[in-house]
Amino acid sequence: MTDLWLISVPLDKNSLNSVEKLKRNIAKTNLASCCKFSIPDLRVNLFIFLLNEELKSTRGADMMYYDKSSHFTKLLDLMNYVTKFQWDKAKYPTALPLSGLADIINRDVSQVETELKSRAAAYNSVKAGMQSLENKLDGSLETRSLNDIVRKEDLVVSEYLTTLLVVVTRGSYLQWEQSYESLTEFVVPRSSRKLYEDGEGGVFSVTLFKRAVCEFKAKAQQSMFAVREYNFDLEEKKQKTRKELCVHKTEQYVGQTLCIASIVLCMRVCVVVRYMFRIFVCWLKVHVSEVFIAWIHLKALRVFVESVLRYGLPVNYQALLLQTDSKRSKKLREELDSLFMHLDPTATLSKTDVRVLSDWLEQVFFHYTVPAA
Repeated sequence: MTDLWLISVPLDKNSLNSVEKLKRNIAKTNLASCCKFSIPDLRVNLFIFLLNEELKSTRGADMMYYDKSSHFTKLLDLMNYVTKFQWDKAKYPTALPLSGLADIINRDVSQVETELKSRAAAYNSVKAGMQSLENKLDGSLETRSLNDIVRKEDLVVSEYLTTLLVVVTRGSYLQWEQSYESLTEFVVPRSSRKLYEDGEGGVFSVTLFKRAVCEFKAKAQQSMFAVREYNFDLEEKKQKTRKELCVHKTEQYVGQTLCIASIVLCMRVCVVVRYMFRIFVCWLKVHVSEVFIAWIHLKALRVFVESVLRYGLPVNYQALLLQTDSKRSKKLREELDSLFMHLDPTATLSKTDVRVLSDWLEQVFFHYTVPAA
């Protein structure tokens, strides 16, 4: 993991000497690399104090970037962009007040976040539908579709009689043959036939009187036999509807939840899901980079605001970018403490007074961690 530290120092002689000494020390000890971080002169207004508090509480770009960047850090050369950062004046005009720039950045990030949630929900819905239908098609006999197993002539349906489909495990075939007629007295003798089997078990049909269906299901469950609900006419009607819908759905993808059932039964739904995934990833490649760029502009804006509040007007400071890692962070922080102690308002105070201004260091530099590529 790479740690990026943004620090700001005033352009007085003492501070400039400290900066040069800092560069020599960190180069000699390999604590970090240092480069200038260019921030243009932005418009300062009377509400900069309010904006400072607003920026401290702004977490939109931070959360958006950290949530979604871990898998896409190679899409943009992050280090190259940050070390050669140039303010995008076309997107964020420097003529606008500071509050206007903050609003633009937050608005852009919010729009991306809203669209991301919508696209992710649509994709997850489609994927869940695919998994459900694949379980029905290729799953166990208790969940898979029976349309390609059962024929109309396998079922006896009349005013008084009906046919049930029962899933029996391989080890229970003998138990089924010996007991199914006794599960209820209204079972038609010798009516059971094996319609299908796979490595786990088989599907058996059994004919009985309709009045005994509930009793038979209860007894079958006690004997560890699973009765599948199946209506041939209803399933045939559903399948016909799916085929009709499939013609109109197979070439459509408009960011909405697709009719997965229509496509699965006609041409493998996994093809559609992969297509949606590619579109989703392409969208992420573009917008994660955009959010990262907005994120850096937001940090630059905060450095500017904090520098004006700390060092006053006219604007006269230099922002620096330090690149280090977590192992060297403690030593680097100690180096900054020693070199820039003259900027510390607590340096001449007692320990009791220091406690009141304990957040000073957090206002001098900002520390951000970039996920490893």
